[in-house]
Amino acid sequence: MYIIVGLGNPEEKYLKTFHNIGYTAVGDVADKLGVKFKKKECESYVAEGYVGGEKIVVARPLTYMNCSGRAVKQLLAKYKTDASRLIVIYDDYDIPKGSIRIRPEGSAGTHNGMRSVIAEIGTQKFTRIRIGIRDCEVNIPIINYVLSEIRRDDYDLFISACGRAANAALAIASGKTVENVMTEFNG
Repeated sequence: MYIIVGLGNPEEKYLKTFHNIGYTAVGDVADKLGVKFKKKECESYVAEGYVGGEKIVVARPLTYMNCSGRAVKQLLAKYKTDASRLIVIYDDYDIPKGSIRIRPEGSAGTHNGMRSVIAEIGTQKFTRIRIGIRDCEVNIPIINYVLSEIRRDDYDLFISACGRAANAALAIASGKTVENVMTEFNG
Protein backbone atom coordinates (compact mmCIF):
# COMPACT_ATOMS: atom_id res chain seq x y z
CA MET A 1 0.00 0.00 0.00
CA TYR A 2 1.06 3.56 -0.74
CA ILE A 3 -0.21 6.76 0.82
CA ILE A 4 -0.02 9.75 -1.52
CA VAL A 5 -0.53 13.08 0.25
CA GLY A 6 -0.93 16.49 -1.37
CA LEU A 7 -0.15 19.43 0.88
CA GLY A 8 -2.38 22.49 0.87
CA ASN A 9 -4.95 24.51 2.76
CA PRO A 10 -8.58 23.37 2.94
CA GLU A 11 -10.46 26.67 2.57
CA GLU A 12 -11.98 27.75 -0.74
CA LYS A 13 -10.01 31.02 -0.69
CA TYR A 14 -6.75 29.02 -1.06
CA LEU A 15 -7.99 26.82 -3.90
CA LYS A 16 -6.09 28.53 -6.72
CA THR A 17 -2.99 29.54 -4.77
CA PHE A 18 0.54 28.24 -5.24
CA HIS A 19 0.44 26.64 -1.80
CA ASN A 20 -2.39 24.35 -2.97
CA ILE A 21 -0.48 22.81 -5.87
CA GLY A 22 -0.17 19.59 -3.86
CA TYR A 23 -3.96 19.45 -3.44
CA THR A 24 -4.39 19.88 -7.19
CA ALA A 25 -1.85 17.16 -7.99
CA VAL A 26 -3.47 14.57 -5.71
CA GLY A 27 -6.79 15.50 -7.30
CA ASP A 28 -5.19 14.38 -10.55
CA VAL A 29 -4.04 11.15 -8.86
CA ALA A 30 -7.61 10.47 -7.71
CA ASP A 31 -8.98 11.23 -11.19
CA LYS A 32 -6.48 8.83 -12.81
CA LEU A 33 -7.52 6.14 -10.30
CA GLY A 34 -11.22 6.90 -10.94
CA VAL A 35 -11.91 7.64 -7.26
CA LYS A 36 -13.37 10.55 -5.29
CA PHE A 37 -12.50 12.13 -1.95
CA LYS A 38 -15.52 10.74 -0.09
CA LYS A 39 -14.14 9.90 3.34
CA LYS A 40 -13.05 12.26 6.07
CA GLU A 41 -10.57 10.61 8.44
CA CYS A 42 -7.24 11.33 10.08
CA GLU A 43 -7.94 15.06 9.68
CA SER A 44 -7.92 14.57 5.90
CA TYR A 45 -10.18 14.04 2.92
CA VAL A 46 -9.33 10.55 1.68
CA ALA A 47 -9.89 8.56 -1.50
CA GLU A 48 -8.88 4.93 -2.02
CA GLY A 49 -8.08 3.10 -5.21
CA TYR A 50 -5.80 0.51 -6.76
CA VAL A 51 -3.04 0.51 -9.33
CA GLY A 52 -1.58 -2.80 -10.47
CA GLY A 53 -3.20 -4.54 -7.52
CA GLU A 54 -1.55 -2.12 -5.07
CA LYS A 55 -3.89 -0.22 -2.72
CA ILE A 56 -3.44 3.53 -2.91
CA VAL A 57 -4.70 5.98 -0.28
CA VAL A 58 -4.85 9.54 -1.60
CA ALA A 59 -5.17 12.31 0.99
CA ARG A 60 -5.64 16.05 1.34
CA PRO A 61 -4.90 17.06 4.95
CA LEU A 62 -7.37 19.47 6.56
CA THR A 63 -4.84 20.64 9.14
CA TYR A 64 -3.60 23.59 7.05
CA MET A 65 -0.15 23.63 5.54
CA ASN A 66 1.95 24.32 8.62
CA CYS A 67 0.41 21.39 10.58
CA SER A 68 0.31 18.87 7.73
CA GLY A 69 2.46 16.41 9.64
CA ARG A 70 -0.28 15.78 12.18
CA ALA A 71 -2.56 14.35 9.48
CA VAL A 72 0.25 12.42 7.78
CA LYS A 73 1.23 10.78 11.08
CA GLN A 74 -2.40 9.73 11.66
CA LEU A 75 -2.69 8.30 8.13
CA LEU A 76 0.47 6.22 8.52
CA ALA A 77 -0.79 4.87 11.86
CA LYS A 78 -4.33 4.11 10.65
CA TYR A 79 -3.18 2.30 7.53
CA LYS A 80 -0.24 0.66 9.34
CA THR A 81 2.12 1.90 6.66
CA ASP A 82 5.80 2.71 6.91
CA ALA A 83 7.13 6.10 5.78
CA SER A 84 8.96 4.30 2.96
CA ARG A 85 5.50 3.86 1.35
CA LEU A 86 4.63 7.57 1.67
CA ILE A 87 4.71 10.02 -1.25
CA VAL A 88 4.19 13.72 -0.47
CA ILE A 89 3.45 16.19 -3.28
CA TYR A 90 3.87 19.91 -2.60
CA ASP A 91 4.83 23.31 -4.00
CA ASP A 92 8.46 24.38 -3.83
CA TYR A 93 9.59 27.98 -4.15
CA ASP A 94 13.20 26.91 -4.68
CA ILE A 95 12.43 25.29 -8.05
CA PRO A 96 11.55 27.14 -11.28
CA LYS A 97 7.83 27.27 -12.04
CA GLY A 98 6.33 24.32 -13.80
CA SER A 99 9.20 21.89 -13.22
CA ILE A 100 8.98 18.87 -10.94
CA ARG A 101 11.64 17.23 -8.82
CA ILE A 102 11.36 13.82 -7.24
CA ARG A 103 13.57 12.73 -4.37
CA PRO A 104 13.60 9.53 -2.31
CA GLU A 105 14.38 11.52 0.88
CA GLY A 106 15.76 14.83 2.08
CA SER A 107 15.27 17.86 4.26
CA ALA A 108 12.29 20.19 4.38
CA GLY A 109 14.20 23.03 2.78
CA THR A 110 12.24 26.26 3.19
CA HIS A 111 8.84 24.52 3.29
CA ASN A 112 6.92 24.72 6.59
CA GLY A 113 4.49 21.97 5.62
CA MET A 114 7.36 19.58 5.05
CA ARG A 115 8.99 20.66 8.32
CA SER A 116 5.77 19.62 10.03
CA VAL A 117 5.66 16.25 8.24
CA ILE A 118 9.28 15.42 9.09
CA ALA A 119 8.87 16.51 12.72
CA GLU A 120 5.68 14.49 13.22
CA ILE A 121 6.73 11.24 11.55
CA GLY A 122 10.33 11.43 12.76
CA THR A 123 12.08 10.71 9.48
CA GLN A 124 13.13 12.33 6.20
CA LYS A 125 13.14 8.95 4.44
CA PHE A 126 10.02 9.19 2.29
CA THR A 127 9.47 10.14 -1.33
CA ARG A 128 8.63 13.71 -2.16
CA ILE A 129 7.48 15.21 -5.42
CA ARG A 130 8.08 18.94 -5.53
CA ILE A 131 6.37 21.19 -8.04
CA GLY A 132 8.33 24.33 -8.78
CA ILE A 133 6.53 27.65 -8.33
CA ARG A 134 9.36 30.23 -8.40
CA ASP A 135 8.84 33.06 -10.85
CA CYS A 136 11.92 35.23 -11.22
CA GLU A 137 9.76 38.11 -12.46
CA VAL A 138 7.86 38.36 -9.17
CA ASN A 139 9.61 40.07 -6.27
CA ILE A 140 7.41 39.84 -3.16
CA PRO A 141 7.97 38.08 0.18
CA ILE A 142 7.67 34.28 -0.09
CA ILE A 143 4.70 34.08 2.31
CA ASN A 144 2.74 36.54 0.16
CA TYR A 145 3.76 34.78 -3.03
CA VAL A 146 2.78 31.23 -2.01
CA LEU A 147 -0.63 32.42 -0.84
CA SER A 148 -1.28 34.41 -4.02
CA GLU A 149 -3.38 33.07 -6.88
CA ILE A 150 -1.67 31.50 -9.86
CA ARG A 151 -1.71 33.95 -12.77
CA ARG A 152 -3.93 33.05 -15.71
CA ASP A 153 -0.93 33.11 -18.04
CA ASP A 154 0.69 30.35 -15.97
CA TYR A 155 -2.39 28.23 -15.30
CA ASP A 156 -1.78 25.67 -18.08
CA LEU A 157 1.87 25.33 -17.06
CA PHE A 158 0.88 24.40 -13.50
CA ILE A 159 -1.95 22.09 -14.58
CA SER A 160 0.59 20.24 -16.73
CA ALA A 161 3.08 20.05 -13.83
CA CYS A 162 0.39 18.66 -11.52
CA GLY A 163 -0.49 16.00 -14.10
CA ARG A 164 3.17 15.00 -14.43
CA ALA A 165 3.51 14.85 -10.64
CA ALA A 166 0.42 12.61 -10.45
CA ASN A 167 1.84 10.32 -13.15
CA ALA A 168 5.15 10.14 -11.29
CA ALA A 169 3.43 9.23 -8.00
CA LEU A 170 1.40 6.51 -9.69
CA ALA A 171 4.51 5.16 -11.46
CA ILE A 172 6.22 4.73 -8.08
CA ALA A 173 3.10 3.19 -6.54
CA SER A 174 2.87 0.73 -9.43
CA GLY A 175 6.37 -0.60 -8.79
CA LYS A 176 8.86 1.57 -10.67
CA THR A 177 11.88 2.55 -8.61
CA VAL A 178 12.14 6.13 -7.43
CA GLU A 179 15.42 6.41 -9.32
CA ASN A 180 13.80 5.38 -12.62
CA VAL A 181 10.91 7.79 -12.04
CA MET A 182 13.40 10.56 -11.23
CA THR A 183 15.15 9.95 -14.54
CA GLU A 184 11.85 10.05 -16.42
CA PHE A 185 10.17 13.02 -14.72
CA ASN A 186 12.73 15.35 -13.08
CA GLY A 187 13.27 18.64 -14.84
